[in-house]
Amino acid sequence: MRLAEKAFRDYPSHYHADGRLDPRKSDQVYPSWAFRTCVSREAADQVLVAECEGAVAGFASIRLNGLEEADVVLFAVDPAWQGQGIARSLLVHTLEWCRSRNVSRVLYSTQITNHPAQRLLVRLGFEPIRASYTFHKWFDGA
Repeated sequence: MRLAEKAFRDYPSHYHADGRLDPRKSDQVYPSWAFRTCVSREAADQVLVAECEGAVAGFASIRLNGLEEADVVLFAVDPAWQGQGIARSLLVHTLEWCRSRNVSRVLYSTQITNHPAQRLLVRLGFEPIRASYTFHKWFDGA
């Protein structure tokens, strides 16, 4: 949870794009999600952890969507360890875990502005298949 808190602080997600949401509460979404992926099979089937110098440097939460498809539902690298190959190594291990389970398709979603993640994904053979927008609708008349 602490790593997710650091990695996703002020992350430009649709939560932070909505001026009606408290930015501090928006920051809490990701640590809570990370915790759920560690304790609930509904949230993730596997969580891989990258450890450096005795500290958690990154994690990948993977959910199987069936026999042949997996989804990397949450992925983070501690900002202190970014740029040192942790994300690449963690993603390679994620793909190996999926391959060992005969998964033939792996999905990974990221923000359209997350260019470092997109470059890494393309280098590892991923291809963009779609883009989507998240809209928030408020029903209080404002």
